[in-house]
Amino acid sequence: MLVADGGGIPLGTLVESAQKAEVKLADSTLAKVKVRRARGRPRSRPKEVVADKGYDSDPLRRRWRGRGIKPCIPRRRSRKPHRGRKPDLEGYRHRWIVERTFAWLGNFRRLVVRWERHAHIYLAFLLIACAIISLRSISG
Repeated sequence: MLVADGGGIPLGTLVESAQKAEVKLADSTLAKVKVRRARGRPRSRPKEVVADKGYDSDPLRRRWRGRGIKPCIPRRRSRKPHRGRKPDLEGYRHRWIVERTFAWLGNFRRLVVRWERHAHIYLAFLLIACAIISLRSISG
């Protein structure tokens, strides 16, 4: 799983086994993000999180709203619409930025298919790729 900023720069990653549902890993992935500020503790709570339909879960939405995070997650077709009010999906139009980041990671062929048995080895390659992506964005 990956958390990226508004420019597509990876901020935090989490590597787990393929059997776990992504919605259960969302909080632990978000906990990996620490954004430095000019003064004070690093910021670990974004204002808004944009996710795809795989994260459509009312308990997840409640937890994030309780922490002051605005979830921008469209509902799946199989679920009933939320009671009368239209969901605010303004931020969802920026979802392509995260998809572009996944495409950048796909340029590192070693990451496309996970051949490594151990998660820490795959994580090492993923972190190297994220560092290269970050350095490319700084240099131009």
